[in-house]
Amino acid sequence: MKPLIGITGRRLSLGMVARTSRRFQFQYINSYFSAFGDSVAAAGGIPVNLPFNVDAEHVIDRLDGLIVTGGQDIHPSRWGGSAQVDPAVDPRWDFDAPDLERDEYEADLIVAALQANVPLLGVCRGHHLLNIVLGGTLVEHLDEGPIVHVSPNFAPDDGDDEHTVSFTPGSLAHTLYGPQRVVNSWHHQAVDRLGRGLSVMGTTADGVVEAIRLEDSPVVGLQWHPEWMASPDPVFDWLVAASTTSAPSPAMTGGATC
Repeated sequence: MKPLIGITGRRLSLGMVARTSRRFQFQYINSYFSAFGDSVAAAGGIPVNLPFNVDAEHVIDRLDGLIVTGGQDIHPSRWGGSAQVDPAVDPRWDFDAPDLERDEYEADLIVAALQANVPLLGVCRGHHLLNIVLGGTLVEHLDEGPIVHVSPNFAPDDGDDEHTVSFTPGSLAHTLYGPQRVVNSWHHQAVDRLGRGLSVMGTTADGVVEAIRLEDSPVVGLQWHPEWMASPDPVFDWLVAASTTSAPSPAMTGGATC
């Protein structure tokens, strides 16, 4: 059976979408980057987009894997950051505004997935939130340096602002990518103090943590965007394979066999 892989997203006002009828501009839509679904499907899984109002424990019971995706900064109140957030800025109308509702929805899914040992991939913001849920902290803003972490270029082609990540020998990331991989650059924050049970699998030359794993668990965080790499990222093959292994058999679920 192909595994069901849940994918998180945003909630926006329809008025954010260009040329939408003004009659519906204050209605909400759920927004998902289709590249995640494309990558999961190409790796042999079935992508499932998860809205904000899912019950975390019950939906994780139905899923075989989970991707927590990228987006705006996590609200600093969740991890003790010092950045000032204007409460008047509505995340339904501003892509960059922290979204407490999204933070809660994704954190609950992460907790439920960890408790159920469901394979999990955190990407960029999801990588940060995984670390925070486990008690870690973030670098609030990366200083400009020889490596460009906040590219002005358009996804998915990051051009000259791509950078190299080196992987720890013996780690899962080293198995997937080899000693190094050139990745894209779309983040201004990074993992700082590691959360409970997490280990670093990959860093840049300036010390930024780019890949983490929860020890003895099918749980990975990546700083870059694997869904927007120029060639397929093997992390999706890993996630689908891990989710297939953890999925119940048809006999266990009462499904038909042939």
